[in-house]
Amino acid sequence: MRHWAEPILSQLSTQSHDTRSPATSTIFPPASNPQDYQPPGTGLISFLPASWTPYAELARLDKPAGTYYLYFPCLFSTLMAASYTNAPPLAVLETSLLFFTGALIMRGAGCTINDLWDRNLDPHVARTRLRPLARQALSPFRALTFTAFQLLAGLGLLLQFPTSCLYYGIPSLILVATYPLAKRVTHYPQFVLGLAFSWGAFMGFPALGVDLLSDPTASTAVAALYASCISWTVLYDMIYAHMDIKDDAKVGIKSIALRHQKETKTVLSGLAIAQTTLLVIAGTLLNTSPVFLIGTSASTAATLGLMIWKVRLEQVSSCWWWFRYGAWFTGGGISLSLLAEYIYQGNRIDGQVEMPRSAWRELIYGHRPQLFS
Repeated sequence: MRHWAEPILSQLSTQSHDTRSPATSTIFPPASNPQDYQPPGTGLISFLPASWTPYAELARLDKPAGTYYLYFPCLFSTLMAASYTNAPPLAVLETSLLFFTGALIMRGAGCTINDLWDRNLDPHVARTRLRPLARQALSPFRALTFTAFQLLAGLGLLLQFPTSCLYYGIPSLILVATYPLAKRVTHYPQFVLGLAFSWGAFMGFPALGVDLLSDPTASTAVAALYASCISWTVLYDMIYAHMDIKDDAKVGIKSIALRHQKETKTVLSGLAIAQTTLLVIAGTLLNTSPVFLIGTSASTAATLGLMIWKVRLEQVSSCWWWFRYGAWFTGGGISLSLLAEYIYQGNRIDGQVEMPRSAWRELIYGHRPQLFS
């Protein structure tokens, strides 16, 4: 009897088995050697039992930048919704913490799925050749089982939100699963990644009780925010893709960095303008004050402009540094602008009737368990 996972693993191998470059038809020998691997000596993973280390590396617990990039659209949406609804601070804080936990879990699941698809390609790329599946520290079946546990944990967390969030959140799994395939068929897989990583832009409003289907103002603003986050994702991942540009060309992986290698900074500048403009449009649709409009446009333009100017695309270390810290520069600036707007909107309510806190708690929490009471 065939094992239940064999059809899935067979399908995962179909697209990644041939390591010949379409341009050269040359077969590249595996670059990974398990003997080259050195267990982490510092950081969180260094404190884990040795048997746990491959799973922690598979979930990229040692490289949290991706978690931050996945989290920021959720935070942007939550803070926008908080200003729009005058949500109580405790609800905003709990929602933000739940989203961060979800970003940590789901980013790990996405990385595991990506490594399953790429397990026959990663050994040929210098940066990825010592990943757990590439160096055969884990079997594909164990990785697939680990993915199932990650997705179940993500579902359990999603159930802590209002029921409507379930309907908004589950479709994103399709994008998470198909992104690795995009690298094989299009030079713009970063756009598919943007669709997945920016999905949190839809989540903050329903998490704070706003029905996007019946509120055209909120839904239009969320669409602009989503498009802005997609632009940001394509921008930072284009820089990230430059770290592997030579190896990707050899093994036939496509990327926007390869397609626009000669005009990368021009493309990056266009994406930065699009991101900033769409953020301002989202704020304008929600009638935000100059606190947000000026703050977010200035911080976004300044941080992205500095990154595009300073990053040296031919240097792996420079690309990694700006990718790693760019999340905090740009995402932090936007978040602070949104937080300032939330505080400002809360202080300027004069003579308006505010929804009682008891009603808010019933609307947002219902009867689900609360982190704070």
